[in-house]
Amino acid sequence: MLGQTSGGQRPMPRILALLALVAGLASAGPARAQSAAVIVTSFGPASAADIVARLLAAEFQPLLGRPFAVKNVTGAAGTIAVNEVVRARPDGETLLFTPIGPIAIQPSFLRNAGYKASDLAPICMVNRAPLIMMTPQGSGLRTVADVVKRAKQAAAPMPYASTGMGTTPHLSMVTFARAASLKMDHIVYRGPSDVMVAFQQGAVEIFNDHPSSVRANNLHPIAVLNPERVPDFPDLPTMREQGFDVNFAIWHGLFAPAATPPAVIARYEAACETAVRSEAMRVGHERITTPIVFQNARDFGATVAADARTMASVIEEGGLRQAE
Repeated sequence: MLGQTSGGQRPMPRILALLALVAGLASAGPARAQSAAVIVTSFGPASAADIVARLLAAEFQPLLGRPFAVKNVTGAAGTIAVNEVVRARPDGETLLFTPIGPIAIQPSFLRNAGYKASDLAPICMVNRAPLIMMTPQGSGLRTVADVVKRAKQAAAPMPYASTGMGTTPHLSMVTFARAASLKMDHIVYRGPSDVMVAFQQGAVEIFNDHPSSVRANNLHPIAVLNPERVPDFPDLPTMREQGFDVNFAIWHGLFAPAATPPAVIARYEAACETAVRSEAMRVGHERITTPIVFQNARDFGATVAADARTMASVIEEGGLRQAE
């Protein structure tokens, strides 16, 4: 995986090289050139959010003429990270890179997430990928029918993993369990790496998540939660093909506090559009089995608003709002 730049961890060589060049690049002012802007990620090291945030940071440094650091703020399904950025000064010094869940789901799922989607200014979408239902190679589960059969034969509700209450892995499995009339037990982990440990220990056997986990951890993909099959897994049937119309996707995008000046948003938006065309971003996204999908600030804002409405409906119709 890519190296780290925060929390006392060693930065990867590419970032070190770019940091050395920053002093010679033009910038808005001498003082600012010496300080690092921070990209907060809502999940831990080696997650898709973390990997792509570090790719962005490496591309932004020469584009914007200043250093960038990535800060992992985990827990509470990403809401701790979002609250940190929402409360930050709206000056472009603190940004958020996050998947869909903390933005479009948690404000509806939690009684008091501490923020609304409108408390953030969308800058750009970077990628988008459908969820995949996955399992360890040795689980014996190969199809959705296998999952349904095992769950119905089990003496107790079948456990499944998620990375937090109200996340897309959670809501997608709730939707599937309801469609298949299954009783399932929700087990929450802090991040995908913890789920992989649980897989190894046999604590759980099912996880709906970003495609990056499948090949990185030699897992067996059971179904793609997308209306059509996807190029990265052309032989993998959709959930719909296997009898259940369950569709969920994860996008990752960059945000700033809502009151950030439009000129600052525009500068980051332009840098983002250039960054996603880089060779490093292409290779990095291939490694995590995720297609680059760029949306500018206006279009991404419309996507965020539409997804927030859709997820709110799923939560309300399923009676899933968390009591606090």
